[in-house]
Amino acid sequence: MFTSRPSGPPRSIDVPVGVLAEAAGRFGTPLYLYDISALLADARAIEEAFPDPWIRLVSLKANGLPQLLRHVSSLSLGASAVSRGEISLAARAGFPPERTALEGIGKTTADLRAAVRLARAGTPLLWVSLESAEEAAELSRMASRGPRIDVLVRINPRVQPETHRGLAVGASESKFGVLAQDLGDVVAAGGGPTGPLRWRGIHLHVGSQLGAVDAWRSAFRLGLRLLGLQRAALPDADTLDAGSGFPIGYDLTGEDSVPALSLFATAAREETAAIPSDARPRRLAIEPGRALLGRSGWLLGRVLHVRQRESPSVILDCGMTELLRPVLYGAEHPVIALTSLGSPVDPGVALARVIVDGPICEATDRFGHFELPPLARGDLVAIAKAGAYGSSMSSRYNGRPRPAEVAWDGHCLKLLRRRGSERSLP
Repeated sequence: MFTSRPSGPPRSIDVPVGVLAEAAGRFGTPLYLYDISALLADARAIEEAFPDPWIRLVSLKANGLPQLLRHVSSLSLGASAVSRGEISLAARAGFPPERTALEGIGKTTADLRAAVRLARAGTPLLWVSLESAEEAAELSRMASRGPRIDVLVRINPRVQPETHRGLAVGASESKFGVLAQDLGDVVAAGGGPTGPLRWRGIHLHVGSQLGAVDAWRSAFRLGLRLLGLQRAALPDADTLDAGSGFPIGYDLTGEDSVPALSLFATAAREETAAIPSDARPRRLAIEPGRALLGRSGWLLGRVLHVRQRESPSVILDCGMTELLRPVLYGAEHPVIALTSLGSPVDPGVALARVIVDGPICEATDRFGHFELPPLARGDLVAIAKAGAYGSSMSSRYNGRPRPAEVAWDGHCLKLLRRRGSERSLP
């Protein structure tokens, strides 16, 4: 599910090769490039699958670059933040507090204080998703002298998501969320039904890059049942946030397949229709990250070394500091050669299977095995589907300044973030 198997040039590239080459020439490498047309098309696809009144929240952990998110903040989207830092990024991108939710397992006292401060200023967040009784008690204590704060409780659905175990946040052994039987303890710790917290409902998240709909459907069904059971004790409970997990295909040749957005939407619709109309949630929410941002991003790099060994290898000037996913859980993104031996790639050139590595002083800094044309130092390559969990997970390890990031709107290139400098390093 996480590997691509390119056997030759891709059938189509949305961004013209000339644009990718121009961007690398103007801004250097490593370089993130975002195709705004693809971003907007995927935003429309999400809205079509989950139309109003669904609440659609962009997961900022996938990519929180404000200059990029401004392209979608004017649409009918909100933001899902996991820290006060991401609340700030959401505001800079144009998402107002009332369309921004604070979620995430590791909320500090300062993060919770930010939510209280916004509520007291008359600009409350959409909701705060609570992860434990301790967190509920802390937020309740802070909010005791101000307006009530809308909250959800994140439940661990204890399902077996069809994904890599490192992405299976809804599995029973996962650190995320409380068990369903502990929901009452969270409410009690937070001051009960009439305390400073307004209990609006249930938050679920099954996992990322799901390979099937089954676990997501099971968790959604559980969320509906729990919400219905809480209605008598918690009269304000009207919301089910089903998270995301919607996958994208990582193979440009068209050989891989992933469940379509419409299948998740159909599962939600069927499960909701199976309960009485007066028991259905008034608000339903999703939090796409990868499904919105992944396809639009490219990581451009140049060849540093070519090693002719028993297993030939190519070392690029970009690696795990720019794209950590391959090291974290063996993900493979398509790697495309844009030049070969200093010239544009001849469509008829013979391809050879090579290992593609990054420049970081770690043996695990590897993108995978790919079939590529002959390469030499300076040749340009493009790594596709890097718009989610690329820039946001990047690091300065090995003393590497952050890459520049640019957008292509179909007509021109625009700098979104300048390349870091050596002086910007710690």
